[in-house]
Amino acid sequence: MPQNTDYKNITSENPAITTPTEDNPYKKRLNGWAVARVVTEQEKVIVSRFRSRADAEGYIQHIRQMIPHTVFELFFDCQREEIIM
Repeated sequence: MPQNTDYKNITSENPAITTPTEDNPYKKRLNGWAVARVVTEQEKVIVSRFRSRADAEGYIQHIRQMIPHTVFELFFDCQREEIIM
């Protein structure tokens, strides 16, 4: 069954209900594992984020096969600046 992926027209009158297009800090914290392309030793560009390490490892294996002469790293990005204590 196809899913409705057109969320642009969704509006909510209740501010407690968030729409998928809004920036939600909690949702961003769920994707802790990141795959980055190493440009230089100091510069890394994040290619993708994942919720589980297994998904990230599978993706990094795939992307290393697709682009063999590029260096990619897998790391956990805890995004501390978003955590409010």
